[in-house]
Amino acid sequence: MTAILPLQVRAAKVRRRGKTIVGPVDLDLTDVGTTIVMGPNGAGKTTLLHMLHGLARLSGGAIAWNMPTPEAQTRQAFVFQAPVVLRRSVRDNIAYPLILHGTLKSEARQRATDWAERVGLAEALKRPATVLSGGEKQKLALARALIREPQVLFLDEPTANLDGRSTREIETILKRTAAEGTRIVMTTHNIGQARRLASEVIFLYRGRVHEATRADAFFAGPKTPEAAAFIKGDIVE
Repeated sequence: MTAILPLQVRAAKVRRRGKTIVGPVDLDLTDVGTTIVMGPNGAGKTTLLHMLHGLARLSGGAIAWNMPTPEAQTRQAFVFQAPVVLRRSVRDNIAYPLILHGTLKSEARQRATDWAERVGLAEALKRPATVLSGGEKQKLALARALIREPQVLFLDEPTANLDGRSTREIETILKRTAAEGTRIVMTTHNIGQARRLASEVIFLYRGRVHEATRADAFFAGPKTPEAAAFIKGDIVE
């Protein structure tokens, strides 16, 4: 199978109503690790993820995967901050992407059962997804994203509204996912979470990439005053 990565981003930007939201951005994404995108509110983190994933149309520049974009988009998945759940059982929610792409329902449901066990939802298979807790819904969203074995997984603040226990459980799933070879790109405001998960950090400020470096180097000594203030917990506007 051809690898989707590396990814090259050159002078890419997104504009809305005459205002530049993100960019111009130059980035290179390699095929190993977990990239955490950080920055203050309004920095453009979500828009950057949308831009990379193809949910936001470019206003300029270029994004080049290691294969044609239409094919690359089939090898990615995106998990939103507020999980989207369908009005059906947990098992059928997880199976939905496979059925949508032509997998036999019986096979899709069996694979969904396996994934429910992997994320800790084995006891909830037959329950309506709409009655799950916030943490359970996020686990469901992760299983549904991972069931098609994407090479790249984008996550937008996946634990922002969760308690400590649910956050720890989601992080465990993400660590395992990265260890199994899925490339993760994720936004978070949680500096502790970034320290626990990141192999690389992108610090975004006012729509521009201020730093993109190894996580250990970033946390040991940010190169910009804005990044230094941010990880100290100061207000950065």
